[in-house]
Amino acid sequence: MLRPKCSNNVLFLGYTVSDNKWPANAGRHNLGSDIMSQIDIQENERRFVVPGEEIGDSSHRSGMGTYARDGKVFASQTGIVNIRSGYINVQNFAGKYLPRQGDSVIGVIRDIGPNSWFVDISCPYNSMLHASETPWKIDYGMTGQYLQVGDVILAKVNHIDEIKNVNLTIKEHGLRKLSSGQVLEVDYTKVPRVIGKGGSMISILKERTGCKIFIGQNGVIWIDGELDGIAKATQAINIISRDAQKQGLTDTIREFLGATESHEPDEELPDAGDDLIE
Repeated sequence: MLRPKCSNNVLFLGYTVSDNKWPANAGRHNLGSDIMSQIDIQENERRFVVPGEEIGDSSHRSGMGTYARDGKVFASQTGIVNIRSGYINVQNFAGKYLPRQGDSVIGVIRDIGPNSWFVDISCPYNSMLHASETPWKIDYGMTGQYLQVGDVILAKVNHIDEIKNVNLTIKEHGLRKLSSGQVLEVDYTKVPRVIGKGGSMISILKERTGCKIFIGQNGVIWIDGELDGIAKATQAINIISRDAQKQGLTDTIREFLGATESHEPDEELPDAGDDLIE
């Protein structure tokens, strides 16, 4: 896994997508066993941490706001430790993304039900993908054969009910599971800066790193390409997020990335305008 310099602006979700090799029943509700519940209760005490601080070992999966190295889990941002279903996370104090119907987002499967998946889209509300909102015909109880815990999806906010439960869909053209690449997150308010006016900044990132890049309105970004290209794109996005208010940022990024790299033709994306950019 590539690890960027610790930053309060950009964080890794703790794994490359292609490394997610979970057992078929991982993340099902039977993980709420007495043992798991005891672990969650005992370790979910409010604990303040700073970037680079060790917060767990190999008994936990690296979740949001963390990264794994040498069998240990470290905080990649300042915040409060939170453990759920075997994942150790750090919740920051920055403003959270508030979803709206029609938003294009990138999410991580965090739990599995008999006819739905619970998805982390970096918002304070419960987010769910129902089997009926996928392109597949899924028998009851067979959801784990299609999407597993840790899988990353390109989705759209389909509906938000009166108690703020978020319902997602991947039925529309271009929405799908992302089967490779690296996931990182920026403050969702920095998304327009990463895209740039008329898509100028994201075009530079793609052209000069040779990577495919998807940006969700929730601030989650997916990058796929050669390792060197992913590393360069990650560093550049870190600079953009950190220096978002500075003038001349486009020229700074162009100079930082240097010569153009060759890359494969783009894939088709959902019709989301500037909301979701490759």
